Amino acid sequence: MTDNPIPRTGRGAPLAAQARALTHAGEWRQAADKLRQLVLEITGVAVGELTINRDQYSLNSLNGQLQLADGRGLFFKYHHEEGEDHTIEEYYNAELLRNNGFRVDVPLYACGEPGRQILLYRLRHDRRLADVCREIELQQSWQQMAPVVDAQHRADAEILRMTLPTLKIGQPAAVAREPIHQLFHHRLVSPGATPGLGGRVAQFYVGKTFQLAQQELSWAQLQDLQWEINGVRYRHTLGELLLQAGELLAPAELAQQGVVIAHGDAHNANVWYETDRPPPQLVSFDPAFAGRNIPALLAEIKATFHNIFAHPFWLYEPQRCATHYRVVARLEGQRLIVEHDWQLTPLRAAFLQDKGALYWRPLLSELTARGWLPHNWRRLMRLALFCCPTLVLDLRAGGGSGHTPESSALGFAIAMMLGSEPVDGKDVASRWFTAIDPQFGGKV
Repeated sequence: MTDNPIPRTGRGAPLAAQARALTHAGEWRQAADKLRQLVLEITGVAVGELTINRDQYSLNSLNGQLQLADGRGLFFKYHHEEGEDHTIEEYYNAELLRNNGFRVDVPLYACGEPGRQILLYRLRHDRRLADVCREIELQQSWQQMAPVVDAQHRADAEILRMTLPTLKIGQPAAVAREPIHQLFHHRLVSPGATPGLGGRVAQFYVGKTFQLAQQELSWAQLQDLQWEINGVRYRHTLGELLLQAGELLAPAELAQQGVVIAHGDAHNANVWYETDRPPPQLVSFDPAFAGRNIPALLAEIKATFHNIFAHPFWLYEPQRCATHYRVVARLEGQRLIVEHDWQLTPLRAAFLQDKGALYWRPLLSELTARGWLPHNWRRLMRLALFCCPTLVLDLRAGGGSGHTPESSALGFAIAMMLGSEPVDGKDVASRWFTAIDPQFGGKV
């Protein structure tokens, strides 16, 4: 990998930051011009045709294809996080992963300066795993999912094999420097705010109005309500989960646990489905949040949520939610009652089974054997899973992320199911946590 940080030049924001802002304004041609200029500065080669993909998975990023004047075709990926000037120091770690045996695509060029971060890969003709899975679910062609499930099965087992040799006890300073906290704790805090109610929580939710299916609520109401979802009552309020996440997911709180080398953000839009020779293999790319001191309980959280519970058709394509699901919400006293018919598809249920059996349960068992598994491991994992949908984009209908009243209600309901334990009854999350618990040996 070539790392070429380029000094800031010209007026205004850096080029990639300008490109991102232009796409938000619908100025795609001008955005492409900014990226051409950035790529020229990084590679020293002029850029011809450049296409920015307009896909549903680019929640905080841009990606696309370009043609260099020397004839090479490249795939580019650019990611932006607010506040990253202070939180992302080692942005690209593909060689770290490759050197430790992980299947990862290593970029030809990389610029890591804040506001100019971009990765340039050789152009592939493989599909992203996210697109392969979406096609199966759109067509409900479950008979075609076996090769995909098998590839994910092999990948989960292989990731564990690569991860376990890197397991060690964490050191506070090293853990605190890891960029993965940008995906969790840094989105929960900001100067002068209560941890858990700052950052994106303050930006998205505090003081706002929520339209959850048929029920309108203020933040002051919503944060303190008890939840009942499909007849199951939950222990925590939304406000309690956010405050707990702000406290327990702080880097200092996670520092004394086991840490590992990991990708950290291997959702399926960052995974190639490689089919040039059988059997198909999964190859990750864009390890923007990879590191060597990632808390073990965070390492595969993003993959677990975004490849399983975020589907189908509510987080990435919220406009489809109303036609795919029945979602009802009503307020009864201090209880918010949500009823919906969302459930994991056969594809995602298979992914969840394998992720638990082949990765999480063996990892938790190894942490237990070493005496490194914290007593509140379920709480930590649940809070991290809860953060994935609530902090990646604004979940409110009308909040600028395309969510509708139905997808907002469903999204918060899934987040609450993942973040909180049932007071009575069981759900897919509580059954899964029992299945991966080392003390039960996988028996539910």
